[in-house]
Amino acid sequence: MFGVQSSAAGERFGAYEVDQGYINYVAPEDSLEEVEEEIKNIESLPSIALIDKMFEELNGYRDKDLTVRGITKKDMEDWADLQLGRQIRDYIKKTGDSCYFQAEL
Repeated sequence: MFGVQSSAAGERFGAYEVDQGYINYVAPEDSLEEVEEEIKNIESLPSIALIDKMFEELNGYRDKDLTVRGITKKDMEDWADLQLGRQIRDYIKKTGDSCYFQAEL
């Protein structure tokens, strides 16, 4: 029963906590300025334009596609983070609410 039972009540019956494999995040609606600032920081990296150009030419990529263009794994992480940042920004702007999401471990 909500509010009456302990969160650990299942343990009385042999249940145990399992790793969910996710991290829960919230980007508060009042963090929009911070989100937009970090988007600008990432967009200013020279590698972002290289990656955007690569994806205009290719439908995917292999390690050799990165190597010939001088793109590192870190560059790809920054590019992926940029996509997440844009989604967070767009959600907050569209809804005016905090953005809740999960990341898989």
